[in-house]
Amino acid sequence: MNHGSPRPPVAPARSGVPEHGRVPKYYLVKTQLEDLLGELGPGGRLPTEIELSARYGVARATLRQALRDLLLEGRLRRLGRGTVVAGAKIEQPLSLASYTEGVTRQGLRPGRTLVALDRLPADPGLAGALGVEEDEPVWHLERVLYADEERVGLESTYVAVARVPRLDGDFDPAGSFYAYLRAQGLELGGAHERIETVLATPREALLIGTPPALPMLLLHRRSRDAAGAPFEQVRTLYRGDRFSFTLDLGAPTAH
Repeated sequence: MNHGSPRPPVAPARSGVPEHGRVPKYYLVKTQLEDLLGELGPGGRLPTEIELSARYGVARATLRQALRDLLLEGRLRRLGRGTVVAGAKIEQPLSLASYTEGVTRQGLRPGRTLVALDRLPADPGLAGALGVEEDEPVWHLERVLYADEERVGLESTYVAVARVPRLDGDFDPAGSFYAYLRAQGLELGGAHERIETVLATPREALLIGTPPALPMLLLHRRSRDAAGAPFEQVRTLYRGDRFSFTLDLGAPTAH
């Protein structure tokens, strides 16, 4: 048994600092920039790159790497020809609710613009997901998502034409699809959702208005109606720098 002096408590993890203690110069600049962001507050405009390089005594390339990290993390955002401190990320609950409901709870104004509303024959994969016959007509509804007039995502919804035959005539593409379903007397009973990180395709990045290198959060949802039958398939791409997702968990059950 060791009767010597007690061991000191384990030091808390050092954020971003490797065990060998050698910290890349860009990371030191990033920590200094984080202090500056706190001083400026959301919406505050950063000084120019020339001014920041002089302030921290680093090359422009080093500064840009630090800024790039903060942009990808959603701490900064481009505004015109400048850079400003970003506000908090939008928290979207993982629940069977519409995008409108989730964004509205954040005190933001949701919006959508229509990219396409097409009627097409279901291929084998889509037919299986929607519980229809192959080549049966389905709607493909594609829309850009907005929060306070900022483009933040891209949503593609597939649903059988037989379920909502008048979708192309009496649905407002700027509105909530789930609110439209409820108005038609249709209720969803549940869904399976999967999340992964991806990079947007060039087309998707252009529609959302982001650089292709910006990480995205991709949600795949397959919904069921109140009777448990397949109803819709949704693919939603969210900007990784603007969104986070929340889920309330209950206590584990004993087995």
